[in-house]
Amino acid sequence: MTGSRILVPVSESGTLRNTVAYAVEQALEHARESGTGAVHFVYPVSERVTLEGPTAEFEQAHTLLDRVAVWAEEDLGDGAESVTVETGLVGTQEYLFSPGDYAEVLVEYARDNDLEIAVFDPGFNPIGTTPLLPPLEAEVREAGLEVSEAPVQRERRSSLLVQRGTVGQFLALFGVSFLFYLLLAGSVKPFELATGAITATVVAVALWGVSLTGPVDPVRTVRQFGRLLVYVPYLLWQIVIANLQVAYVVLHPDLPIDPEIVEFDAAVWSSLPVTTLANSITLTPGTLTVDVSRRHFTVHTLTVDSREDLFGGSLERAVRFVFYGLAAARIPSPVERRTEEDDPS
Repeated sequence: MTGSRILVPVSESGTLRNTVAYAVEQALEHARESGTGAVHFVYPVSERVTLEGPTAEFEQAHTLLDRVAVWAEEDLGDGAESVTVETGLVGTQEYLFSPGDYAEVLVEYARDNDLEIAVFDPGFNPIGTTPLLPPLEAEVREAGLEVSEAPVQRERRSSLLVQRGTVGQFLALFGVSFLFYLLLAGSVKPFELATGAITATVVAVALWGVSLTGPVDPVRTVRQFGRLLVYVPYLLWQIVIANLQVAYVVLHPDLPIDPEIVEFDAAVWSSLPVTTLANSITLTPGTLTVDVSRRHFTVHTLTVDSREDLFGGSLERAVRFVFYGLAAARIPSPVERRTEEDDPS
């Protein structure tokens, strides 16, 4: 490393604490030679700022940056006067999807603040699914910044198949299993209630450490379930409309079909929202999800109308409503986002 002004992108990871210590150590070392140094810790957010107020991601980002600032001050010790520590958010006015998007906002921030080198945490992955770091490092290096990866031990990427569960996880799995049993039984007679409770208990005991590997937030889960109850009738209505459109095309004498494979980047994150959107697209006649890579969707469309509906973003907004809330549903459609990217002015 040759620079004393360092950029460190951050996200939640098991190696972040050691990365902060390494970056501060490097800044102190160069500050002893040049007299001054700086470390800027930035969190790339994948959602735009909205008028409705901060989203959960923004709140988590600020909490993480506050924690990082405390760590950095601890590591600086007596060298606090020679090294400046800054924290901030980047990408608040963009939709970040690809490594190129993340690299662009990071490089722009580095140039605006005269930063010379980017130090990456080996566990840095704000997307949380497909590893982002290797292509991101390559993009940043190609843009002209010196790139270094903190020499800290990588966290193990593969988790245990069976993990220790919590009471909340047990109760959640029991409740879902019990309701599903009653749904299949089609009855709430005492016998069905008793056998359902026994079956749900067996399922919860056997699978709670396998099926649920993360903590359950009861409040968030209840809210999402309530929004899901609103989403299901909406999806059924969209399916009915699409069925009528496809029936018209099939019965039309000219058979006006116009099949085409299209691609777009959806504004949903993590496996469950992505899976929900992909299945919703497939359930809607006229569209079929062919492939999903992270948030990049490849969809077969049967007609022009089905493509227009897909790029109109109605299903995407509805899925965002279920998982992220009402404010998160108010975003530009895929076609509007593509227009903004093509014409940034």
